[in-house]
Amino acid sequence: MTNNIRLGRYLQSILIIGDFAVINIVYWLTCACFNVSPEFRSKLVFMAINTAFVPSVLLFSDIHKERILFADRLILQAFKSAIVYGATLLSLFYILDIFDVGWVSGMYFMGISMVFMCLWWLFSQRFLKKIRRMGLNFRRVALVGSNTSASLIRHELQGDAGYGYKILGVFDDDPVNLRNFDDFYTAPLHELREFVRLNNIDMIFYTLNADESSALRKVMEAADEMGIEFVYLPDISPSLRGHFVSSHVGSVPAMIHTVSPLNRSVNGIIKRIFDILFSLPIVALFPLWGLPIAIGIKLSSPGPVFFTQKRTGIRGKDFFCYKFRTMKVNDQADKLQATENDPRKTRFGDFLRRTSLDELPQFFNVLLGNMSVVGPRPHMVSQTIDYSRLIDKYMVRHAIKPGITGWAQVNGYRGGTKHLWQMERRVEYDVWYIHNWNFFLDIKIIFLTVFNALRPDRNAY
Repeated sequence: MTNNIRLGRYLQSILIIGDFAVINIVYWLTCACFNVSPEFRSKLVFMAINTAFVPSVLLFSDIHKERILFADRLILQAFKSAIVYGATLLSLFYILDIFDVGWVSGMYFMGISMVFMCLWWLFSQRFLKKIRRMGLNFRRVALVGSNTSASLIRHELQGDAGYGYKILGVFDDDPVNLRNFDDFYTAPLHELREFVRLNNIDMIFYTLNADESSALRKVMEAADEMGIEFVYLPDISPSLRGHFVSSHVGSVPAMIHTVSPLNRSVNGIIKRIFDILFSLPIVALFPLWGLPIAIGIKLSSPGPVFFTQKRTGIRGKDFFCYKFRTMKVNDQADKLQATENDPRKTRFGDFLRRTSLDELPQFFNVLLGNMSVVGPRPHMVSQTIDYSRLIDKYMVRHAIKPGITGWAQVNGYRGGTKHLWQMERRVEYDVWYIHNWNFFLDIKIIFLTVFNALRPDRNAY
């Protein structure tokens, strides 16, 4: 076993100790800063909060081994860990006949625990990435195969030096495909076993067709003999990329394609409840923000306060999207996008666009169920007709409700699209969001939207 792997195990053990340290720090902070009951300060409760955390550690400690993990997924795991921890703690209180700790004290403790654990896990991930960028705690990788799947996994593993993967060799009996991996050591399959032994390889990624049973058996034997990790990656056609769920049809294993996690009813309900709870206070305060903006619009040019436009919504169904009017009344509003120095815009309308305040009436669309707070931005019907002919997977962005803000917008693709490639990139981000939705990704997008609104954006016009 290499020193590198031992370092990884030591780091994971240290970080798990850090998890317990966070729980205990939160316990003492709760006792010190809040008026908790005397029973909550008892040694029995102190022992219970540490014992109850063990199941969460057993179920979620692999979070410290994950090398490619985005912040929203990490927070989701922390949320799941908090649920398991809370349920275990309540069960332990019941078993130990502890009923006088006070629910307020417990809520303080659980709420702060989750926040601190999220912060600790985010910090630990950044710490591990820094360690890996220094050349420590990396994993030595050998790729078997030089096909499409090999190219995809190569791209993923090398996407960030902080992931800590080093591809040391690529093995295939097809010399033509191997030319695509000239920046690595390449060799035929029969040299793999010796290469693994001499180079202390930690992982083998196998990307060849499983029908090549002889090659598959030899590679698995080599991995077993060396006691290293073997990962099978099927050679998937690019047209099959997307969100697949492992399942069975009777006794036959199958991969079921789902457009989005939002296809699950429970996720759709969670998103709808959040949309309503988020939008209601904003709509309730309409007189405070709506009246001043309405006065500004009326003073800037004659015409209505609101601009209503038919746009494409979920499953391609049209709906009327509400905005504050930012232009002089004109005949091209439903056909022509706004440009940076568009003469149709009023001075006050330009301000509304640059600050995104013109989008505020869309919270009424959210309450009506036409839109969501977060999702792909709805486009004019004319744009949908044009771009659906030009851009692959353009209509996939209508698989869910459109949003007031979205993943494409916080990544810099907002406002007008002068060139086709800009819309193509926007669609790529929208489709990625649809395939990878989770609740905390929405929270992240909302936070980034607010942050971006506080600084100038050259694409906002």
